[in-house]
This record gives sequence, structure tokens and C-alpha cells, in this order.
Amino acid sequence: MTSTLGVRSPGRPLPAPDTGPVETTRDLIATGVILVLAFVTRFWGLGSVTDRGTPVFDEKHYAPQSFNIAQLGIEENPAYGLVVHPPVAKQIESIGGMLFGYTPMGWRFTAAICGVLVVLLVMRITRRLTRSTQLGLVAGLLLCLDGVSFVTSRIGMLDIYQVLFVTAAAGALLVDRDQMRARMHRAAVEGRLHLSDLGPRLGFRWWRFTAGVMLGLSLGVKWSGLYFIAFFGLMTVAWDWALRSRYGIRRPFAGALLRDAPPAFLTLVIWPTILHFFTWLPWFAGENTVYRHAVGAKTEDSWLPDVIQSWIYYQSSVLDFHSSLTTSAGNRHPWESKPWTWPMSLRPMLYYVEQGEDVAGCGEASCVRAIMLLGTPAIWWLAIPVLAWAFWRAVICRDGRYVFPLVGYAAGYLPWFFQHDRQMYFFYAAVMVPFFVMMVSLVLGEISGRSSDPPRRRIIGRTIVCLYLALVIVNFIFMLPILSGTPITQAEWNMQLWLPSWR
Repeated sequence: MTSTLGVRSPGRPLPAPDTGPVETTRDLIATGVILVLAFVTRFWGLGSVTDRGTPVFDEKHYAPQSFNIAQLGIEENPAYGLVVHPPVAKQIESIGGMLFGYTPMGWRFTAAICGVLVVLLVMRITRRLTRSTQLGLVAGLLLCLDGVSFVTSRIGMLDIYQVLFVTAAAGALLVDRDQMRARMHRAAVEGRLHLSDLGPRLGFRWWRFTAGVMLGLSLGVKWSGLYFIAFFGLMTVAWDWALRSRYGIRRPFAGALLRDAPPAFLTLVIWPTILHFFTWLPWFAGENTVYRHAVGAKTEDSWLPDVIQSWIYYQSSVLDFHSSLTTSAGNRHPWESKPWTWPMSLRPMLYYVEQGEDVAGCGEASCVRAIMLLGTPAIWWLAIPVLAWAFWRAVICRDGRYVFPLVGYAAGYLPWFFQHDRQMYFFYAAVMVPFFVMMVSLVLGEISGRSSDPPRRRIIGRTIVCLYLALVIVNFIFMLPILSGTPITQAEWNMQLWLPSWR
């Protein structure tokens, strides 16, 4: 389906909105099967790997902080020494602590649930984007079998929560786009298109409001949610401009700028900011929250209330931490990576490794257990051709299907190039995965062919797609030991590390 910014000629019929494919019982069963696979892969052996019973890697920060919230309702103890992110993800993670206590299941339970929900969202979004239930299922399968999505869903860190909220926001905007197409078509049928040079008003947009909620929660997980607010805001207004052009509005750009952009700014910028502020209410309500009484010892006198000054100090301390965490200042980590290595997963992240005679279970005297954040090569190593094809289809062929995942991918990727001196890690790329999987699914859809293609062409195309999916499955199963912490021999460990940059 190709979108265009061209103005409709008066004699052409009105473009009717696409209602999408009819969902059958078989489609629902297949969707359920993918969800079961997502649930099994995310929860299987979820709490089996710990650092002698304690959290691994950056779980050591977030697990105690979230359990503190589970016990007291607030993030209290400043002795953690590294409270540098907003509270939303830790508030959600605290649910696991309430249910299972301070255990691996407790600090990983909600992450695994979010991982399953992301698979569901990607399936439904891809189905709506491509108007194909089969490609939605393919996207869900690829996400289930991607190493980055797998590990991110099984570790008690913040990234999976941002992945969930960003993906949900993107999906809500896609539904909003389709709903606005239906409203514009109804306006055309009712003869209200040209009552104004700017085109008709489209009414309150509940799905865009929902996207604002999700973006506000994303901002409440990490400040990098700001990037998605900017990119998604521009995308939705560009869609409105294209829609007004498609229906022959005399001043489509002015219509989008004056009638669509202001409410978009309110729902996608102002509303998320307000919602983000509301996520801090427990901090304001508590007397012992971290940095709650920093004013006086850390800041100068001001006309602002002490609590506001303390909150501003809290935010400035977070900003100072991130802005000073640069490689030029000597802040180096053996597993840091730069954004140009992310698309092909060239520099993964080692979350946990234990080896030697104390590790058993591999059939030899000395074993290795490791959790490495590593993208499935059969998926990630296609990044350059897939991104190039998607860009060509979006820009040269003006295929609107590719614009959507490209914008999401770019929002999670491009801003990091402007901070290249900052210490960075591969787990920042987790939020790019759903959008890349959508692009891969679009490409596979083109390879499989259309219903109008000759039977031989479709058979060859679908055979190629099936062989590729089989390759992904085999690749994921082969890599599973170093993604899940399964004991393996030293020889098997060396076989898993294909590239020098993986060591």
C-alpha cells in the first residue's frame, strides 16, 4: 500500500479507508500459539541465574530500589548511590516484589510480562500496518526468537518497560491514523471537505491521547523517551498533511499546521509532561524519599518551596551524572559500545558470566554460565540491506508502510550519534528491535509475493521465507545457552563467540 502527498484530482473517486483483513478462528489460534511461545521463552528458568543469590549486572541497582518501593511505597534510601532514572519502571517492577519478595522472580516477573505484551503488540501492529495476519504472526515469531528481546524480557532492568510503552504509543498512533482516514472519508461522503480551505476538523482523537499516555510513561522510565515524543509528533502531523492532500484539500499543509498540529502538541508533548510529573507524586508525598531534603545542604535559597528545590536538585543531579559519563573523561567500561555497532549487534553486552570448577551441569569438570545481550545474527546481520531497502521504499517509492517503522527505529537510534562521547551500551538498542522486526516482516512479505503474482512466483517466494524462518529458529536455539545462562563447556562457549568483538 503506497501513500502519496499528491492532491486528488476532482474527477477521481474518493479513496475509501482500508478496513484490513478479516480475522478468522485459525488466525486467532495462531496468534495464541505465538503468545504461548513468548510466555514460555520469557518465563522458562527465569530465576535460575543469579550472582550467588543476588541480582546480576545493573539489576543490582533496580532490584533493591523497586523492592524498597514494594515495602514502603517510595524509593527511600540514598545509600544506593546511583538513583539516576525516573520512577515508573521501578514502580512497576515493585509489583513482582509484592508478589514474590526479594527473589529473582520478584525482580524479573513484570519484565517477563512486559516482554510477552511487546510480542502481542508487535503482532497486532504489523498486522494493521501490512493488512496481513500472516505477516503479523511472522513479526511475533521473529521477536520471540530475537536474542535482545529475549534477554531484555528476562532481566530486572528498565529497558523492557520503555520498549513496551514506546511500542504501545506507536501502535496507538497507527490506529489513530486509520481512524482519521475513516473520519475524513465520512466528511467527504457528507460533503464537508471543502467548507474551508483548511479542510474539516477531525474531532477529539482518543487514540492519539492514548499515545500521549504511553509516551508520558516512557518518559517516566528514561529521559530518552523525549526522542520518541519528538519523532512521533512529527510523524503524526506529517500523516495529517498527507491525508488532507490525499483528499484534495486546497491548503493541506496549512490545515495540518493549524488544525492538527496544535492538538497534537497538547496530547503528545504537554500531556506526557504533565503525566510524567504525576508519576513523581509518591516522591513528593514521602518524607524519606531519595534527595527529598537535599535543599539547604545542596542548593541556594530560592523563592520556590523547599520540596520543589529538592526535586529540581534531584533532576539536575541525574542530568549531571549522564552528561559527565563520557569516555573522554576516563569513564570506560569493558563492554561499552557506540551506536554504529548496534544495527548488526557487533558489540554485545555481557550481563553475567561464571566459569570454573564451581559451575556444574555441562558434563565436564569445568563449565561456563553466561547471559549475553546479543541479537540473533540471522535477524540482525540483515540490518544494512533491510534498512537500505526500507529507506528506498519509503523515500523513493513513497511506500508509507515503511515510514512508520523507520521513524520508530530512527527515534531510538539517531539521537545517540549527537552524544557519541557519552558512555553507551548495547542495551540502549533494545527499543529499536520491534521496529526492525516490522521492517524485516515487510521485506519478507514482498519476497513471498502478492496474491496477483503467478503461482510459481508465490511458491518460490514462500519457500524462501519458510527457509529463512527455519534458519532463525536454528540460530536462536544454538545461541540459547549464552542467552539464558545454561551451563556449557569451555569449548562450547568459545564456539558461541563468533566475532572477536563478542569477546
